[in-house]
Amino acid sequence: MAESADAIVIGGGLAGLVAACELADAGRRVVVLDQEGENSLGGQAFWSLGGLFLVDSPEQRRMGIKDSRELALQDWLGSAQFDREEDYWPRRVAEAYVDFAAGGMRPWLHAMGMRWFPVVGWAERGGSLAHGHGNSVPRFHITWGVGPGVLEPFVARIREHAKAGRVALKFRHRASRLVRTGGAVSGVAGEVLEPSTVGRGERSGREVAGSFELSAPCVVVASGGIGGDLDLVRKSWPVDRLGPAPKTMVAGVPHHVDGRMVAIAKEAGAATVNTDRMWHYTEGVRNWDPIWPDHGIRILPGPSSLWFDARGNRLPAPCLPGFDTLATLKHILSTGYDYSWFVLTQSIIRKEFALSGSEQNTDLASKKWLNVLRSRRGKGAPPAVEAFKRHGKDFIVRDTLPELVAAMNEMTGDALIDHDRLRMQIEARDREIDNPFSKDAQVIALNGARAYRGDRLIRTARPHRILDPAHGPLIAVKLHILTRKTLGGLHTDLDGRVLDPSGEPIPGLYAAGEVAGFGGGGYHGYNALEGTFLGGCLFSGRNAGRHAAANL
Repeated sequence: MAESADAIVIGGGLAGLVAACELADAGRRVVVLDQEGENSLGGQAFWSLGGLFLVDSPEQRRMGIKDSRELALQDWLGSAQFDREEDYWPRRVAEAYVDFAAGGMRPWLHAMGMRWFPVVGWAERGGSLAHGHGNSVPRFHITWGVGPGVLEPFVARIREHAKAGRVALKFRHRASRLVRTGGAVSGVAGEVLEPSTVGRGERSGREVAGSFELSAPCVVVASGGIGGDLDLVRKSWPVDRLGPAPKTMVAGVPHHVDGRMVAIAKEAGAATVNTDRMWHYTEGVRNWDPIWPDHGIRILPGPSSLWFDARGNRLPAPCLPGFDTLATLKHILSTGYDYSWFVLTQSIIRKEFALSGSEQNTDLASKKWLNVLRSRRGKGAPPAVEAFKRHGKDFIVRDTLPELVAAMNEMTGDALIDHDRLRMQIEARDREIDNPFSKDAQVIALNGARAYRGDRLIRTARPHRILDPAHGPLIAVKLHILTRKTLGGLHTDLDGRVLDPSGEPIPGLYAAGEVAGFGGGGYHGYNALEGTFLGGCLFSGRNAGRHAAANL
C-alpha cells in the first residue's frame, strides 16, 4: 500500500518550498520530493542575486523614484505583448502579480524578516517607446543575503514543520509518473536514487536504488525549467523569433534543471503553453571555477561598455548593456555567430561590472555593510570581478588597442576583428564624450543613467574616453549565450490549478514556479522585466499552496 499524505510537492526549490509552507501552515501533511540531495534544498534560487520586482516601495521612494501600479502594468504589458487567446491566464496572473508587487508582497516578506539593499537597481531598461519593452524606472530590489536570503525564512519554516511531523522531506526521490484515479491526480510514483555526497549544484548520479509510490489528493508540481539541458533548450528554441539556436552556449543553471516533469504532466493530461518562450542572456562568461557542467556566469553590466559583434561591428540601439536582452540576443544570432564582445576600461570594470549569483556576491550575502563598502568602494573592481579578470578564459587585458585586437583574434582563431575599423568606432564614440550633448544612443543613455542617484553612486562610471590611457588598461570580454529561464510551461489558472487541453482544471493537480512559466503558463509573455523570476516563484507558490490547502 502506498504511503499517503494530504499533499505532495514535487521540487524543493523556492516555489515548492513556498507552496509546502502554505499547506503545512494550514495544518496539512505534506511530502516534498526532490531528485537532488538535502544540501540542494532551495534549488536555483540559492544561486540567484536575490532580486525582486517591487513597485512603489519605501526603497524606491528614498532613492527619489516615483513608481506606481499603473506605470508598472504599462511596462509589463508593453514587454509581454500578449497577443493570443491562450494568453488569458498568463495575462490574469501578470495583472495580479503587479497588484501584489505594488501591495502585499513587501509587507508579507518583511514580516518574515526579509530586508533589501537600499539602492534599487535599474535592470532591463528597454530602450524603445514608452509603451514598449522595459522598466521605466528602477525596480530591482536586491535582498540582503541575496538568493539564500530569499530562501531563509521558507527553509526555516519547512524545517520547523518537518520537526513537528507536518512535512516529510524525501530527497533523492525522482518523480516519473503522476497517478490518476477516476480523472483526478491521486499520487506520484518514481525512483529512489542512490545517495549522493556531491556539493550543492554539482552533477549528481542517476543510479536507481529502488522505487516509491505516494498517494495524496493534491500534487503540486514545482520542478523548475529546462535551462540545464542544453539539447532541450535548442530543441525548444524559437527560430522564427530569435534566429538559429546557438551551437555553443554556457549553462546558467545546474544540470538537474532538466524539465522532466513537463512531459510527465502532459502524459497525465496537462496542457502546456508558450513552450518556445525562454529567457537567455547574452553576457555569459565561462566560470573559471565551475560548479556544474558548462557553468557560465552572467555579467551584470552598467551602461558604459562598448558592445561589438564577432566581426567588430558596434551593436545598435536598443542592443545596449542592460537594456533589451532578447533584442540583443536576436541581433547577435543574426550575425551568424553566437558570441560578441565588450570593450571597456579599468575605470568601467571597477565601477560597473557585477556578476550574477550568490557565490559571486559574498559581500551582499553576508548582510554586513562593512563588507559591502570594502568590496564596492575600493580602488579595484569587486574581488569576484577581479578574479574573473585575472583567471577567466574570456577576459583580455592589454595596454594598447593594437595589442587588444591581436589578443581578441588570437582567442577566437578567426581574425575577424579589424584594428582600424574598431578604432574608428571607438574614437567616434569618444568624441561624443566631450560635452553633455550627443547623437549616440549609448552616450545619451549613459548621461541619463547618471541622473539617477543610485546609478551615479555605484553603477555608472564617470563618462570618459575609452582610449584615454589614464583610465586603462583596456579590457575585452568575449560574451557567450547563457541559458537561464523557461518562460512557458504547464498551463495554470490564477490559483495554480493545472488545466487540461480544453481549459478545465485537472482535479488534484497544481503547478508553481518556472515549470508553469512562473504562473499561468507564461506570465511574462515574450519578455521578462527582471526580479520577476523569484517574484513569480513566490507568488505562484503562495497561490497554489493556499488554494490547495483551502480545498483539501
